[in-house]
Amino acid sequence: MSKIRVIVVDDHQLFREGIISLLAKNEDLEIVGEAPSADGLFELLESANPHIVLIDITMPGMNGLEVIEEAREKYADTKFIVLTMHAEGQYVVKAVRNGAYGYLIKNADENELITAIKNVFNGKKHFNNEISQLMIGNMAIEGESHKKLSDRELEVLTLVSEGQTTKAIADQLFVSARTVETHRVNMMKKLKVQNTAELIKKAAHLNLI
Repeated sequence: MSKIRVIVVDDHQLFREGIISLLAKNEDLEIVGEAPSADGLFELLESANPHIVLIDITMPGMNGLEVIEEAREKYADTKFIVLTMHAEGQYVVKAVRNGAYGYLIKNADENELITAIKNVFNGKKHFNNEISQLMIGNMAIEGESHKKLSDRELEVLTLVSEGQTTKAIADQLFVSARTVETHRVNMMKKLKVQNTAELIKKAAHLNLI
């Protein structure tokens, strides 16, 4: 059987080198590239033809979740596994929606990481127990009567939760203040709350922020 070609993407060089060293010991795997950011990864995707990409979420420029969404159609034969410190529900759910085949926390041991790579290579999805339970909880919550928030509404919600004013949010998103207020009103309707304080509290409860 040919080796599973893997790329490692993480902006921390020591962590990246550690993962590469660990994986290189396995005779079924071949490290065909590494990158600290999306820019380096997209160059590798053109030339290295990897089966699997291990990718962090937090990186300079485009984050890992955006990379997965951007790459999933053009590089359909490459499967992404998120390897991150973020265990929050909103990251897990968005990773799955964007096309990730696996999601692991960085404290995963060597055996689990290699198992995840092999499972995903063979067409399966892989999430450790902690993440699986988190996904089940979030999917159940999303099955409630409230409607799913749009990506733009989630952006506005995050900025609102940071205490930014309507004008500051409008300037950052290049929209009008009226548009921001419309998003706020729509979110309150969807989450069935009466004011901004309740909106933030409910969003936190639902792991949306």
